[in-house]
Parts: sequence; structure tokens; C-alpha cells
Amino acid sequence: MSRIRVQKVAEQMKKEIADILRTSLKDPRVGFATVTHVEVSGDLQHAKVFVSILGSGEEKEASLAALTKASGFIRGEVARRLHMRVAPELLFRLDDSGDYSARIEDVLRTIRTENAPSDEA
Repeated sequence: MSRIRVQKVAEQMKKEIADILRTSLKDPRVGFATVTHVEVSGDLQHAKVFVSILGSGEEKEASLAALTKASGFIRGEVARRLHMRVAPELLFRLDDSGDYSARIEDVLRTIRTENAPSDEA
């Protein structure tokens, strides 16, 4: 299948999964989860869904477990909404790039304050 088609399907799946999480999924274990990226295999059989979840490590793991448990429901909804005969198998992964970016920003801020010229001269 063409790379452009796979990218379009991935982007549309990202939008639909985000909408399903916001409107249709009623599991209280799923906290504030944001779909950040979807990678779809070339044959459209598998999709990795990267989600960013706010909360402690335990809350993130509980939310990820709830999403994994609800993957069948989400897969069916995606197939129905995108009019696909066979929806990709969904594999949820935690996206910690936001935490990584915040850590880098903290390190840079610390370096700037340590290297700032003092006014004692």
C-alpha cells in the first residue's frame, strides 16, 4: 500500500481515537489521555497508538491498562467510523516525550541560572 495512504489512515485514526476517548469511552480508570501519534503498518493490520497521560506513574499504568482492555471496543468504533472492512489491531503505548521535554527545559533553566553573570561586581 502506498506510504501516503498509510499516513492518511494513521492521521484519521488519530482523530477518531481521540474522539472516541473523549466521548464514547466511559471507563473511569482512563484519566486525562491525549493521543499524540499513531503508527500504522504498511498492510494496515497493526497500529501503535501513542498516548500522553497526566498523573502519577501508577495512574498512567492504570490508564494504559484500561485502554488496552478497551482496545477491542475502540477498534470496532474506528472500523465503523472509517468504513474499514478490517480495522488494525491497536497497541497502546505511553508517550513520555512531554515529560522528557519538561526535564530538558529544567536542565537548561538550571544551566542558565548558574551561568548568569552576578551583580556583585
